[in-house]
Amino acid sequence: MKEFETGQTEPAQEKARIEVEEIRSGSSEKDGKKKMNPFLEWVLIIVIAVAAALFINFVIIINSVVPSGSMESTIMTNSRMMGLRVTYWFSDPQQGDIIVFKYPDDTSQNFVKRVIGTPGDIVEIKGGVTYVNGEVLDEPYLNETPKNKDYGPYEVPEGCYFVMGDNRNNSHDSRFWKNTFVPRNYVLGKALFCYWPINRIGALR
Repeated sequence: MKEFETGQTEPAQEKARIEVEEIRSGSSEKDGKKKMNPFLEWVLIIVIAVAAALFINFVIIINSVVPSGSMESTIMTNSRMMGLRVTYWFSDPQQGDIIVFKYPDDTSQNFVKRVIGTPGDIVEIKGGVTYVNGEVLDEPYLNETPKNKDYGPYEVPEGCYFVMGDNRNNSHDSRFWKNTFVPRNYVLGKALFCYWPINRIGALR
């Protein structure tokens, strides 16, 4: 009876033992595959960080240097500022917004100016005073009284914007361009914050 039982159970036990070892071996191999070389881990972390930085810089925000004094005293010469690209994903620029855009006469350059006229507006300058649709535009941001230089009337085309610098007497803007407006698809983002120089850090208005 004992031999019968031994003869019948040992093969089954051996089979079970082999299966258990195979399972353990497979699990061990899988665990080994999950482990990554520390060097490769660092490389992966760096790649992800760079990709995230590029995504943020080219999709979410926009950095710009203002090389001229055309926006003084709101943005001083050689100031560095940050804008938000996503601002205009679901809305359009409004009068008074400071925008970063591709220069219509040379799209390889980015400019920073203030929106004066939106699509369909009539812009006119008389005696240094700016009128939009026949009403005087309140411009507390101007650094000095504009010189008596008349312009217009000019009707802003649909889907476009008329922009000028806050340093009205020293700004190369829509008044002087060959293409006197900024098409909507040239607008890159809204300028929000100046972060250099230190004494000019703050929100842009």
